[in-house]
Amino acid sequence: MDLWSLTVKNAGGSPCLLGSSFREVCGQSGRGAAAAAAAAGSRVFEISAFKKRRPCHAPRPVPHRSLAVRALAKKNNGSNSSSPGNGDHSTPDSSDGNRSNDTASQKSNHKNLDWREFRATLFAREQAENTESEAHNKDEGHHGSKPLGIKWAHPIPVPETGCVLVATEKLDGVRTFERTVVLLLRSGTRHPQEGPFGVVINRPLNKKIKHMNPTNLDLATTFADCSLHFGGPLEASMFLLKSGEKAKLPGFEEVIPGLCFGARNNLDEAAALVKKGVLKPQDFRFFMGYAGWQFDQLREEIESDYWHVAACSSNLICGGSSNSSSGLWEEILQLMGGHYSELSRKPKQDM
Repeated sequence: MDLWSLTVKNAGGSPCLLGSSFREVCGQSGRGAAAAAAAAGSRVFEISAFKKRRPCHAPRPVPHRSLAVRALAKKNNGSNSSSPGNGDHSTPDSSDGNRSNDTASQKSNHKNLDWREFRATLFAREQAENTESEAHNKDEGHHGSKPLGIKWAHPIPVPETGCVLVATEKLDGVRTFERTVVLLLRSGTRHPQEGPFGVVINRPLNKKIKHMNPTNLDLATTFADCSLHFGGPLEASMFLLKSGEKAKLPGFEEVIPGLCFGARNNLDEAAALVKKGVLKPQDFRFFMGYAGWQFDQLREEIESDYWHVAACSSNLICGGSSNSSSGLWEEILQLMGGHYSELSRKPKQDM
């Protein structure tokens, strides 16, 4: 579906907690925009979030407030489903981007909406409300909620495309994944035979492509001065490209707003964009290898406490400013707060 509009209404302007209300309201008579959308072949979804009432023993009663989010979307004429290959560990490619909806591209001349920032704001407000509740119980002063920072990270319950997997202390001593941050390029939920895969984004090799004497002409010329990173133990070369606020780039698959990925079969298209001046070589980050899992393997590893699953701001993912492998790992855990922040300060465990 192509996102057309998102309307948020907060009756009280106070921090809200996401509830479990998510329902389709398309087609119901007397619903105004919903009814009009139904007539136009669109679908309307409504998500409701309710502020929890303060317990009766709280010092001051707080009235009930709610937040409603309504999203209006229109069905694509084509199918959105795709598969990377025949097996769980097939070499990933971004050929699905060639089948991206043309109508969406035409409507993408406005700034990309990162819905994850909206969710992060709700999470931050919920955390602030919990802190406020504890402060009231202790008769401490009220400090109010802080706006969402430029850099943010918070835990999420299940993996999703564009999330990060943060290695736990259980992977200390496992050289391949010790204190790594893996960006999930696909979550493996779009096709029963597709396994999730991603790249390690905090393992720079301190080498440039030209140092590897590449045989590919585009790598040897256009991308010769691009940096190389260790992406994972499985054999395939991949790259990330920062598209910024540009319209969707045909042939590349978007991971989060402003960031796409490609594989070796996309090098021609990538080099053409550089030669046309649409992108610069500095917008690309190349990876040797990638990390992949079978369909249920990643879920089992998360349940066994090998990975923390988190959403984080795009500047953390795209930054790559730290030369230390553990720098990004520590920063994300600290931004997640609570016991995650404590884990970031623990020394490595000897295995």
